[in-house]
Amino acid sequence: MITKNFSARRLKIKKHIRKKINGTTERPRLSVYRSLNEFYGQIIDDITGKTLLAISTKSKELQVNLKQAKSKVGKSAIVGKVLAEKAKSLNITKVVFDRNGFLYHGRVKAFGDAAREGGLQF
Repeated sequence: MITKNFSARRLKIKKHIRKKINGTTERPRLSVYRSLNEFYGQIIDDITGKTLLAISTKSKELQVNLKQAKSKVGKSAIVGKVLAEKAKSLNITKVVFDRNGFLYHGRVKAFGDAAREGGLQF
């Protein structure tokens, strides 16, 4: 009997992606993570090893906006839009998108599309 181990598969894909993707000072990495109920996004400069900006559905500043969203996809889109606005205030316009081993559909796609609408280029 074959058992499915989604987390091991995701980590294998993640390792393959991270071989090619690196964040620099002029073009940092936009990394996403989705758990069962929450969504996280952060902008990372891999050269210095520092997180420049991080936001999630747990952020207190987003709680009012997140109550208006009807689904997890809507919540991740709100997180993407707010992250793009904060990145623009830090003069970050170009990023490298790291989907972190997740498929680019659903919540990850909604986040990416909202970040693009907010002004990030990737």
